[in-house]
Amino acid sequence: MTTTPGPRPASPPPRVPGENDGGGHESAASADVPAAPAGVPAASASASAVFTVGRPPEPVDAPVPVRRLIPLAVQHVLAMIAAPVSTVFLVAGTLRMPPDAAASLLSAVLLLCGAGALLQSLGVWRIGGRLPFVMLPGGAATALFLQIAQDHGAPTATGAVLMAALLLLSVLPLYARVVRLFPPLVMGVTVLLIGVAMIRVAARLVTGPDGTGEPRAVVLAALTVAVTVAAYVLLRGVWRQSAVLIGMAAGTVIAMATGLGSLTPVTGDGFALPAPLPFGAPRFDLVAALPLLLFSLTTLAEITGQTVLNSETVGRTPAPARDVPRVARADALVSLAGGLFGTSLMVTSAENIGIGRLTGVRSRFVTAGAGALLVALGLATPVPRALARIPEAVVGGSSLVVYAVIAVMGVGMLRRADLSGTGTGTLTAALALTAGLLPLLSPGLYAGFPAWARTVLGSGVVAGTLTAVLLTALLGRFDPVRPHLAPPGPPPQPPAKKPPRAHPPA
Repeated sequence: MTTTPGPRPASPPPRVPGENDGGGHESAASADVPAAPAGVPAASASASAVFTVGRPPEPVDAPVPVRRLIPLAVQHVLAMIAAPVSTVFLVAGTLRMPPDAAASLLSAVLLLCGAGALLQSLGVWRIGGRLPFVMLPGGAATALFLQIAQDHGAPTATGAVLMAALLLLSVLPLYARVVRLFPPLVMGVTVLLIGVAMIRVAARLVTGPDGTGEPRAVVLAALTVAVTVAAYVLLRGVWRQSAVLIGMAAGTVIAMATGLGSLTPVTGDGFALPAPLPFGAPRFDLVAALPLLLFSLTTLAEITGQTVLNSETVGRTPAPARDVPRVARADALVSLAGGLFGTSLMVTSAENIGIGRLTGVRSRFVTAGAGALLVALGLATPVPRALARIPEAVVGGSSLVVYAVIAVMGVGMLRRADLSGTGTGTLTAALALTAGLLPLLSPGLYAGFPAWARTVLGSGVVAGTLTAVLLTALLGRFDPVRPHLAPPGPPPQPPAKKPPRAHPPA
């Protein structure tokens, strides 16, 4: 007996570009920015992909067992801990803060770094990129903060931070209209300059602020690099993934055993909460805040490069129109909180991207675990001081490895642009890199310029990125092919080989 077949179950709907790329979150249709303009890559690699029951999560959304999560999270914390600690020491020393105020500021910075890492890694509504990011006090922003504080007073500097964060929030709805200005050529220049600039920062950890390092510090940094490379080459599994952590631990032991470095004694115990408004009520002066306001706008270029770079590192197709506003919104909100606790602008950092590439661990839950550790460290007063005891040469040696990897990744991104010499891409990249490297090679080049010009031109990342954007828009009009204007995305895959023809039986 035959039976009439029932209605065929509905097939899964086709995957919409940009949908659920953040680990099961809202689709691109409900994102906080308009749809990406023509030429901007969608968030998924193929519109023909479909949802399937029991589909494994993407690597960036995959959970990590606790036994692996803890050492990986500690590795991220140790790789970035020098930046917030040294920033606080710089601010406290420049503004003559008493020891208890400096300890409170250190707790505040670590808490904000942890909250920012949690926000960027996990995401809340439309805040945070849901990518493995950490957050740090911006180095250039801190310099501008101190400049304003010395010229106009610390309350005015606090007001400038609050205004700069609000300005960044207000311009985010316009980001989708300019996202096409960041093709692979611009992204490659940005990432390469970020790596070079960070290598310079790491070198200063070895040589000291004056740039004249002692031979023992250089030797200690070199030994740290050697152990890191050996661990990465010789070890396997989770031990290989912790190569940077192993290098730092070995460098610290070598420093204590050989006398190449020394540990500074610390004091303090128990838990402490940061004090709000350590400099008093903020004062708002638009003219005094102008350098920091301009800097907050130029950070969009760096955020774009880091977001695309991190997306590629974790295997997610870059979607700047969706992800960059979310990353920048988290930066602005954490910076608002930072202004209330006496810090400068907080920025999403590329500190951990090199670690992700070295270890191969792409899960955002690792940096979320690092954020939780930073929050705990911010509450436990003696712990961050103990971490600050690690010799700077050791931190510098480990950082050199991580930042060099970032620079090489920028070179890889430039390979996607047309640098054959037949178009304008070669000239654009050459001039942009020149503009970006000049402030590093000749720091006093723009000393006689107005403050706002020094802010823009004196930052290698900002100057190089803006030069690349402008030249791409101008010179690209004279390039008939303009292959270097292709939107950022994965490199083209080679065509599949045809199966061999079957021979008929004899």
